Amino acid sequence: MFSGDQKIINEARKLLHVRYLRTNPIRVTLETSTSFDCHYQAISSMQKSVLVNWTSIQQRLTPYLFLLPALLVLGLTVFYPALQAFYLSFTRYEYDLTQAPEWVGFANFQRLWEDKVFWQTLGNTILYLAIAVPILVAVPLILAILVNQKLHGMHWFRAAYYTPVIISMVVAGIAWRWLYAQNGLLNQLLKQTGILTSGIPWLTSPKFALFSVIAVTVWKGLGYYMVIYLAGLQSIPAELYEAAAIDGSDGVRKHWDVTVPLMRPYLMLVGVISAISATKVFEEIYIMTKGGPRNSSKTIVYYLYEQAFGSSLDISYACTIGLVMFLIILVLSILNLKLSPKN
Repeated sequence: MFSGDQKIINEARKLLHVRYLRTNPIRVTLETSTSFDCHYQAISSMQKSVLVNWTSIQQRLTPYLFLLPALLVLGLTVFYPALQAFYLSFTRYEYDLTQAPEWVGFANFQRLWEDKVFWQTLGNTILYLAIAVPILVAVPLILAILVNQKLHGMHWFRAAYYTPVIISMVVAGIAWRWLYAQNGLLNQLLKQTGILTSGIPWLTSPKFALFSVIAVTVWKGLGYYMVIYLAGLQSIPAELYEAAAIDGSDGVRKHWDVTVPLMRPYLMLVGVISAISATKVFEEIYIMTKGGPRNSSKTIVYYLYEQAFGSSLDISYACTIGLVMFLIILVLSILNLKLSPKN
């Protein structure tokens, strides 16, 4: 086809299009309007969809925005130091803190495995748990049952049992160290009553030092756990005790049949909390015995402190001990989750 013929065809198409517009103006306007309405509706629905999605995103993100400052503080004060300590446990980072840590792999863990003092402190910690935790689980429950009676002046007994909790451990440790002294109040009472002719070396003998510190921990924790048990006891309906009395369960037996089963969640809670607290005990030992005599009252936490801030400043080895202690506490926490009753 020649170029001249193509030009003639294009001109003919233009003339036909113009004639169509002149003869059908209303139809063209309607088609244009309909097309415009369809486009407008599509754009409007897209805008509404975007607004709904943005509102939903805002509702989901708002709680996390409120938590963000707390997460930042936790990250800077807890998570980052924990990760740093985990890294340092695989390095050598000693008294010269100006030098960069030197990677040594599992050398610190091998040293820990061969450290006799560490195993002694671990044994002391386990003994601490075995003695303190059962007492702090059972005795506060008995005290809570006693002070839960509706008698005149009972609030004074509650305050008296709770007073040791609000006393600073430093003040309590100094006071108990004076009571445990060779010429202290306890030995003077034993001599005056004729029970013993000579005083007991409460804090200076390897046989008595750890048990003397445990007694202080128990004395200070009784009131705290008693309050936890009180909250549980006051939630038990009185009708259950009345029904138990009708069935012949009265006196001490009603507590065994009604109180103890219903207090099981609180017993588990107190057991785990007291176990974790006993694992981390430090102030009593630092003030009263300094871990002596002959490491007989030294626990893992005090040994960690001694390695990190003592004469050697062995930060990396202290981080290794801290990692082992973290694993112990983690096991106790998982045990609490497994044994806690599920609603």
